[in-house]
Amino acid sequence: MIYTAQHTQNMVITGGPGMGKTSIITHLTSQGYHCIPEVGRMIIIEQMRTQGNKLPWVDPLAFAMEMLGQSTADYHKLVHDQTRGFTFFDRGIPDIMGYLSICGIAIPPVLEEACHSLPYFNKVFITPPWKEIYINDAERKQSFSEAIDTYEAIKLVYSNLGYTLIEIPKLSIVERVQFIISALQ
Repeated sequence: MIYTAQHTQNMVITGGPGMGKTSIITHLTSQGYHCIPEVGRMIIIEQMRTQGNKLPWVDPLAFAMEMLGQSTADYHKLVHDQTRGFTFFDRGIPDIMGYLSICGIAIPPVLEEACHSLPYFNKVFITPPWKEIYINDAERKQSFSEAIDTYEAIKLVYSNLGYTLIEIPKLSIVERVQFIISALQ
């Protein structure tokens, strides 16, 4: 069943970790577009700062539910405000389903419901695996192989939910942003 929305201006940029999503979002922001940063990274930073346990390597389900709470709040803040034009999300709620599936954790009904009731624009932009730009940092601990697995899981989730995936070419950040904007016109 298709749960996407043609009329919403809420766009998702997704893909495996370390594939350039945040750099694209940063450039879109610098060009005046409204963008929502990745909630997972913010949660990891906060949990590490406070010595919390809602971390992907400590309690994956608690981490996922924290992402769901923040992502849902971000979505509700924007859904009724179409005056700002496109809003680009660094990952969408369905990404959480992909994350849980690679963890081997059952999808909570509340997450499945959110994926069905809070649709994004029917075209989702996905960054492909790109070893040459992949790096680890304090918040990104996955190997490149795990990043590819994440990409595949996320791709499957969005496809199963009825979204059309548009792969962002491996180009410079400026060219990637131009590609996205052109695809929306």
